[in-house]
Amino acid sequence: QVQLVESGGGLVVAGGSLRLACAASGMVFSNYNMGWFRQAPGEEREFVAAVSWRSGRTYYSDSVKGRFTISRDNAKNTVYLQMNSLKPEDTAVYSCAATNYYNDYRRSAEYRYWGQGTQVTVSS
Repeated sequence: QVQLVESGGGLVVAGGSLRLACAASGMVFSNYNMGWFRQAPGEEREFVAAVSWRSGRTYYSDSVKGRFTISRDNAKNTVYLQMNSLKPEDTAVYSCAATNYYNDYRRSAEYRYWGQGTQVTVSS
C-alpha cells in the first residue's frame, strides 16, 4: 500500500532553517503531484507548497514564498521542503500529500494520500 513518511522536523530558533523530507513507497512516485500542508493547533490545515509531476512546476502559498523551496527526487521517491528564515508563525505539524491529478493544488481534499506529519517548532 501507499506510504508517505515525513522526517526532518524539530525545534529551531527564528531565522533558522530546516529541511523536511517525505519518502514515498507503494506508488509510482514520478506520476504523482506532491504537496506540503501544515496545521497549527486550533487552526485549519493550510497549503504550503506543491510540485507537479508532469511539468515540475512549483507553487507556494504567499506566506512562505521566497523562504521555502519544494523539490523532488524521483530516483529516491522523495519530496523535500527546504525552509529558510523560519518564523514563529511557521510552527505547525507539516504533512506531505500525493495525488495523480488536481484542479486546485491548494485544496487538501484533492490529495489522495497523506503522511502522518512531522512537528516543526520555531522559537522566538
